[in-house]
Amino acid sequence: MFRKKDPKHKLVVIGDSLSQGFNNGGIYRTDINFPSFIARCFEPTPRFDQPNFTAQAGIPINLEVLIRGLSEEFGSEIDWREYLPAANHTFRTLKRIKKYWEGGMKNLKVNQVTPYHNQAIWGFAINDSWIVNERKSREYIENNKESFSVFGVLPEHAKYTTSRLVLNPTLGNDYQENSQIDNAKVLQEDGGIENLIVCLGHNNALGSVVNLNLTWSEPEDMKAFTPNRKHSIYRPEHFEMEYRELAERISKIGAKRVFVPTIPYPTIPPVIRGVNSSVSKKALGYFDYYTRFWIWDEDFDPDKHPFITKDEAIQIDLAVDEFNNIIKRVAKENDWFVVPVARNVAGMANRRLGGELLRGYPKEFVSALKRNPATAHLVNQKDEATVNTEFLRLDKDKKIIKGGIFSLDGLHPTTIGYGLMANVYYISMVQAGVKFQKKMDWDHIIAEDSLITNPPVLLKELRSVLGYLALGNQERFLKIGKSIFTQVFEHLSTGDQKN
Repeated sequence: MFRKKDPKHKLVVIGDSLSQGFNNGGIYRTDINFPSFIARCFEPTPRFDQPNFTAQAGIPINLEVLIRGLSEEFGSEIDWREYLPAANHTFRTLKRIKKYWEGGMKNLKVNQVTPYHNQAIWGFAINDSWIVNERKSREYIENNKESFSVFGVLPEHAKYTTSRLVLNPTLGNDYQENSQIDNAKVLQEDGGIENLIVCLGHNNALGSVVNLNLTWSEPEDMKAFTPNRKHSIYRPEHFEMEYRELAERISKIGAKRVFVPTIPYPTIPPVIRGVNSSVSKKALGYFDYYTRFWIWDEDFDPDKHPFITKDEAIQIDLAVDEFNNIIKRVAKENDWFVVPVARNVAGMANRRLGGELLRGYPKEFVSALKRNPATAHLVNQKDEATVNTEFLRLDKDKKIIKGGIFSLDGLHPTTIGYGLMANVYYISMVQAGVKFQKKMDWDHIIAEDSLITNPPVLLKELRSVLGYLALGNQERFLKIGKSIFTQVFEHLSTGDQKN
């Protein structure tokens, strides 16, 4: 009897920002995303091709690198007398980034003649996995010419530049019509796929917290090209229709195993900040208002600042509950494996849980934190890791006292956060019969997280630096008409919604 030949491609990914490795406002190092951490657990390490976005510290922006540069230039604080030179530094940096990614410095094509194993693209919703291709992305860029003004200093079409470089890296004719799913089919036809991760659905809800409004999907949103959509969150019935179409298309690929995650509550990441009124108490773990994370409790004014209400936050999370029930049903019908990401993130939502954690961290992770001198302080006397889901905070000695799970955009994980995410996948994959030869390399993961092991000194004065990055067109001397945060969120928002 001849043993059936193993599939050629050990790991392939179709996904969004979370499987691409987006953090700190951009995609930078794809070699430290969660699929890369999983691939390292095979021996020998399989080929796992991914695009490279390290030029100019990533696209559309890298807040960690930007703040680190400001720290080196201005020290631990930017006072009002330094705003003009700081603005000049920021403006020059962002102008260079914009010029590069809009093709003003070099041709962006690379010699990658076969599809990447990681087809993840930030900002993608479920239907983008079959609607978007390189030709459509190119034509959108050509028909909506970039401009350079004080009102926008990030690459204007960053998402579509990214999709071009992922879907058709040579920018030639061969793959210009291919979607993520089409490219996965190419890999399946080239020897087969053993493990296919389909990490989609997050962006069918995240627009509600990025835009701070609830605009429910309409039927036309399901067929529209990305920038023409009007919703911020999907109706559950629309989500089910789209997820079932996804399942039909994924099943036709024929991968040996398919893994799909549940979707965490969008109200947990610190991209929004929960604020209670003076006469209210928390109920069900929710706050009266949710506003931008750079607006402090005592400064929040519902007549002035954008927000969603507690009832709206609950509606968002209830919709995501329905999304996850749909994912589980469809996965069961198709013999897919469900990765319980949502449950694990909810267990770490300490601010919502009143400072408590429902789930502990892996013992190997805690031990690795203790071994690294830069993170040993993140383990308390009870041998518990103290990292949590709050926005990153430092003490006067530049040691982290809050946060560690989410990066500086408030929405995407740190490298450590991606490591914890990879661990949830690792456990589910082992249970599904995947044979790993090595454990998760926590020492490597922690060492690669520069934000946590060596945070920029400016973050000691978090309120000051967030205030600087959130300054808008009322501060004309900054030369930047829209705040950097506003521009980042416009890139992450659904369709044409702008705040």
